[in-house]
Amino acid sequence: MSHSLVTMSYIIATILFILSLSGLSNPESSRRGNYYGILGMAIAIIATALSGSVTAYGMLILTVLVGGSIGAFAAAKVAMTQMPELVAIMHSLVGLAAVLVGFATFMDNSIHIEGVEKTIHEIEIYAGILIGAVTFSGSVIAFCKLSEKISGKPLLLPARHWLNFILLVAAIALGFIYLNQIEIGEGSLPMLMMEGSGSVPLVLMTIIALFFGVHMVMAIGGADMPVVVSMLNSYSGWAAAATGFMLGNDLLIVTGALVGSSGAILSYIMCHAMNRNFFSVIAGGFGGGTSGEAAVVEGEVQPINAEETAQLLLSAKSIMIIPGYGMAVAQAQHTVNDISKLLREKGKKVRFGIHPVAGRMPGHMNVLLAEAKVPYDIVFEMDEINEDFPNVDVSIVIGANDIVNPSALDDPNSPIAGMPVLECWKGGTTIVLKRSMASGYAGVGNPLFVLENTRMLFGDANASMQAVLKALQG
Repeated sequence: MSHSLVTMSYIIATILFILSLSGLSNPESSRRGNYYGILGMAIAIIATALSGSVTAYGMLILTVLVGGSIGAFAAAKVAMTQMPELVAIMHSLVGLAAVLVGFATFMDNSIHIEGVEKTIHEIEIYAGILIGAVTFSGSVIAFCKLSEKISGKPLLLPARHWLNFILLVAAIALGFIYLNQIEIGEGSLPMLMMEGSGSVPLVLMTIIALFFGVHMVMAIGGADMPVVVSMLNSYSGWAAAATGFMLGNDLLIVTGALVGSSGAILSYIMCHAMNRNFFSVIAGGFGGGTSGEAAVVEGEVQPINAEETAQLLLSAKSIMIIPGYGMAVAQAQHTVNDISKLLREKGKKVRFGIHPVAGRMPGHMNVLLAEAKVPYDIVFEMDEINEDFPNVDVSIVIGANDIVNPSALDDPNSPIAGMPVLECWKGGTTIVLKRSMASGYAGVGNPLFVLENTRMLFGDANASMQAVLKALQG
């Protein structure tokens, strides 16, 4: 394939990627956006394979088959509740790829450039490995937190900010050493170390970056994990862009920049919606700056059964459904949709209220509701419906905790103090579906459960909703 044809293919793929991002910004066009992305990636792979820069076609076909099989298996087998950790582990693979490509490029003896071009090339390698290593280790920790293999609580080490600063200074200092090709401690490291190559500072920086990624995400609490997933998405984009610079692939540079910038914008939007500063999220977990002890939740809960819940819904005119991660775990979205459909047929005003960080990743609840075919026009973001809660007769909270916690607004010592929440307690009656009185992902008690106008419907969310649906039909 000629160079001009490859360039044209890359331009077409870039346009399709932009259309894909545009389509994914709206639920109604998200399916079309996915198709654009798939087509763009197919064109990019074929054009690169036929560009003349690839010679090992056997290895290429093998890797495409292996990677495609893993992707197809994950798409078919991974449950929607496991999507956040799947996204996190996919980000880690992008970071790992950047690190491996960086070291492969560093050891490539066929590249012969001098002067400024050589310096720029070395900076590309250094930056690519740095970003890739942080992305890789941070994403692995995010995966472990989201899959609950390790605690979601923030690990706040003493003087952690100074530790981060020292790591940053060390990475910059090693960068200068690397660029000046200074030999440090040769002979004690693996054979890839060539005298005067700057390999030792490169390896030391990689170790520091890996540790920094671990420390950074370990210090971030459960309530901030959706922001972390979005942030790591941005990092993976910049890692891909750095890989593009190392390989001299314009499309990879553009694609990485698109993913990196869109992830950064999404992280900013989410932080703004949560009344959080982006840098405070990176610096430590939710509540890291609070002083004193959070208020203890005291009071008796008032349980309710499915039949009583059905009667409250039938007597209500305006109903708000607030989904959380518990709905995803119970796979209750289809039953919830059936209930909302039945109630709307009876003339009730039914709406869904979505918090920006409901679930474990950006848009998690929107995806679940779309999967259950809930109409888009009755799904609202927090900012759109929060002021209307005084006019809501019944709110149903399905497996959510932190996003409906009043202590975020009235307890300055709460770990989630300052985070805007869905103020369902201002309505008539709030029905909370939970398995138990356990705290949410952020590990914070919820005074909502003991308020006078709150009723607790204990049990599996799907089983409880099916019982309510049966009572409504009866």
